[in-house]
Amino acid sequence: MGKRQSRPWNVSDELCSLIEPLLPEPVPKQGGGRPRVPDRQALRGILFVLHTGIQWEYLPQELGFGAGMTCWRRLAEWTEAGVWPRLHEVLLAKLRSVNALDFSRAAVDGSHIRALKGGSKTGRGPVDRGRRGSKHHLITDATDIPLAATLTGGNRNDVTQLIPLLQAVPPVRGKHGRPRRRPDVVLGDRGYDHDKYRRLVRDLDVKPLIARRGTEHGSGLGSQRWVVERAFAHLHWFRRLRIRWEIRDDIHGAFLTLGCALICWRRLNSR
Repeated sequence: MGKRQSRPWNVSDELCSLIEPLLPEPVPKQGGGRPRVPDRQALRGILFVLHTGIQWEYLPQELGFGAGMTCWRRLAEWTEAGVWPRLHEVLLAKLRSVNALDFSRAAVDGSHIRALKGGSKTGRGPVDRGRRGSKHHLITDATDIPLAATLTGGNRNDVTQLIPLLQAVPPVRGKHGRPRRRPDVVLGDRGYDHDKYRRLVRDLDVKPLIARRGTEHGSGLGSQRWVVERAFAHLHWFRRLRIRWEIRDDIHGAFLTLGCALICWRRLNSR
């Protein structure tokens, strides 16, 4: 991942140049009122919340990011406009252009988190004493770069997200010819052991390599699947993703996709 910035919410000129073209045109204000907080400052406020996990209402005014509710509204506005998936796609293309993506295989896994305020896409999972929670589902390339992520209730089985994850991988450009979208092989643990889903994976021209229940451990998949576990460690380094505070699932999903994009950005800058 490389050396992290002491203040990672400070948006660099390079990252800002990638994000700004993706932002929707602001709606003109009717009448007077305070001037609009600049997009770059609002983005820094969003990243501050993502990194620190602080509640919106406690966003320090002295940082100059605007009020917490202002940053939240900007996040909701940009989420509705589809900014975060497009940013992730742009960064994946840049990684592919420098031969940093490995589509020879992909790995999938799910991770349960608590959802303290409830909301849609929550459920009582088998962990955390049956408290309501959500699940992050992640697919990575062979080197732990996140290709896509989905959000479900904590009671959803991982295998139900195998096909949605493969379908969520965007068409990754960055080289001449057709964009790359599918890995050659997808690896999963025993939670993905279901012949129906193996058939569905093959229908996408992907080879499933999934551990079977009832077999001894030590199949060798762990030596390749660890990349998705490391990606989760990187993703949950963002404190706002360790616990779900958002009632709206689209807002938490925005943080999830933004986290994936920032991991890509760091990898790009560590080369």
